[in-house]
Amino acid sequence: MHDCTTTPGGDFHPESKLLALKQEIERIGPLLVSFSGGVDSALLAVVAHAVLGDRMACAFLDSPLVPRTAVAEARDIAREHGLPLVVITHDPLEIPAFAANPSDRCYHCKKALAPFLKREATARGFPGIVDGVNCTDFGEHRPGLAASAEEGFEHPFVAAGITKPEIRAIARSLGLSFAEKPSAACLASRIPYGVPLTPALLAMVEEAEETLRGLGFSQGRVRAHGRLARVEVPAAELPRALEAAPRLVPALKAAGFAYVTLDLEGYRPGAMDEVLGDRPK
Repeated sequence: MHDCTTTPGGDFHPESKLLALKQEIERIGPLLVSFSGGVDSALLAVVAHAVLGDRMACAFLDSPLVPRTAVAEARDIAREHGLPLVVITHDPLEIPAFAANPSDRCYHCKKALAPFLKREATARGFPGIVDGVNCTDFGEHRPGLAASAEEGFEHPFVAAGITKPEIRAIARSLGLSFAEKPSAACLASRIPYGVPLTPALLAMVEEAEETLRGLGFSQGRVRAHGRLARVEVPAAELPRALEAAPRLVPALKAAGFAYVTLDLEGYRPGAMDEVLGDRPK
């Protein structure tokens, strides 16, 4: 595995990194891509399809944690690029260790998802299972990485020494339509650790975030602190969020929130991890 800490920051060449990625995919051979429709897994799937042809497939794991828009977008990307896609439905909320929402919930989720992916890969005769984990992920709170290692999943981006910004750069260099797609995470990431996850709570967050999308914000999160909504939009768009308050507040209250606040730090990934003592600096 590549030592991601040695990845140069100033001499990135998309062609060389793309070549390294293709070589890693060829090494793994026939494989199943754990596909979310995000930029990372989408690029991995497109490149794997170019290298392996019909010796690859994509598996999208659908659940109450996934916004309906994400399912539609994943199907659209697969259709646009001719990717073989299977959608597997499951419900991690049935797993007490996950539904309790501990700080390592992603570990429990990954462990629960692994049998679905392995079953699909085995049925297709594919020995490898890969995901979009990249070098940047190792600097964040990612308990799911341990589960992936235990289950034998491979990370081609890591092996090729590729970071998240480099993934976008490679996607741009290939002219891929999803290169600028905003980052996303499962709906559970909007709930403070220790607050039990329920279908109703996740649906409330999903409805609230659809309001943000409808108002045209380039990126946004609605973090649920009880019935208080903490809205995150990019810092540059905070003035517009205040201007949109007459429409935003009633819509979020209609979704089930009693109070609506605007986070003055603006949007940042992993905001709920800021309470953790082991948060990477």
